[in-house]
Amino acid sequence: MLSSFYIVFIAVGLHATIHCFPGTQDEGKGNDVNNSPPGNSTIHKMSTNNADFAFNLYRKLASENTGKNVFFSPVSVSSAFAMMSLGARSDTQTQILECLGFNLTEMQKEEIHQGFHHLIHTLNLPNKEIELKAGNALFIQKQVKILTQFTTDVQKLYESEAFSTDFSNISAAEQKINNYVKKKTKGKIVDLIKDLAPDTYMILVNFIFFKAKWEKPFDPLETRENGDFYMSQSDVLKVSFMHQIEEHFYFVDRILNCTVLQMDYSRNALAIFVLPDQGQMKTLEDTLMSTTLRRWNHLLQKGLVNLYIPKFFISASYNLDTILPGMGIQDAFTNRADFSGISEHYKLKISNVVHKAVLDVGEKGTEAAAVTELRMEWRSASVHPGALIVFDRPFLVMILDKSTRSILFLGKVMEPREN
Repeated sequence: MLSSFYIVFIAVGLHATIHCFPGTQDEGKGNDVNNSPPGNSTIHKMSTNNADFAFNLYRKLASENTGKNVFFSPVSVSSAFAMMSLGARSDTQTQILECLGFNLTEMQKEEIHQGFHHLIHTLNLPNKEIELKAGNALFIQKQVKILTQFTTDVQKLYESEAFSTDFSNISAAEQKINNYVKKKTKGKIVDLIKDLAPDTYMILVNFIFFKAKWEKPFDPLETRENGDFYMSQSDVLKVSFMHQIEEHFYFVDRILNCTVLQMDYSRNALAIFVLPDQGQMKTLEDTLMSTTLRRWNHLLQKGLVNLYIPKFFISASYNLDTILPGMGIQDAFTNRADFSGISEHYKLKISNVVHKAVLDVGEKGTEAAAVTELRMEWRSASVHPGALIVFDRPFLVMILDKSTRSILFLGKVMEPREN
């Protein structure tokens, strides 16, 4: 009998720009992804693989969601599939690891798993100023024998929890998993699992939660409502724009026809916003690589920026089982799948891979009374010194962890709706 299991990814990215929190200023160069203090060499070696996988998956998602917001957590997807490769064998295992960007002649499987172990452990280190938690959980059918080596490895290397679950009681199983998800995402994602099949064998839930304060927060009194955001030349959306005049790292890329802005969080994390020139989004998307990030890192310069950027909330959900076969993970979703490293008694394949991510950008607790309701006019850079950067058309956003050089979240804001 061929059994199947679900993989569910949940990624929650929240950052609140709390005006009363001053933060501290980091005088470091660029985005610090390549200038962070020396850490585990394998993590840094893997950062290139993880970044290239992130951009490859982004292009797939963007091409199949034309005109829509795109948002996901690359580190979530790659770490969960690397974890599942522990139980994969033969071509199934090779396809997973090569899709994730690893050359198995240059990096041994043991080194890959150790790298992810250090990555997850580092992301989960306590930090008073940033809430960052990443992990996995296995919900396994009661009475089903899982190989001890697999459960030991996923718990040791990927900090995964394991729960015995009675999938014959569908409502109880759904409630158990959804309660876990709700708790881990601080209530931001509820009722994720629906319509479970009674013959479900195992569910893997992968989650990442991120919440941080800007190092240089926005003043809610500077937010302007009813600004024009041009989703296209003919489609204009009225949005609230946050505004500040502060020093940030930025760079006008004449080769890729875009403007790159770095905004730091209070500690060890940063956001990169990329504004393509008019009509240049597709060209930019097609050229993004890990080398692009390294190049920007060396070229970013600190200067005064007269910045307008929308408050926005984006949410996206994807069935990656329809995306990943086109990227090379083929056998895992078919009867050719070999997950004999998970169970010797069941012939397994992956049936569903669900990924959901949300991002909320704006001042925490902003009230309508705190903003002006007049039509916004951009303040001239000649009146206010500094480079005028106005994110009034679709742009890319990345959130990175400095210490591991990892892209935690990656996306495109086509329609910046407020939460």
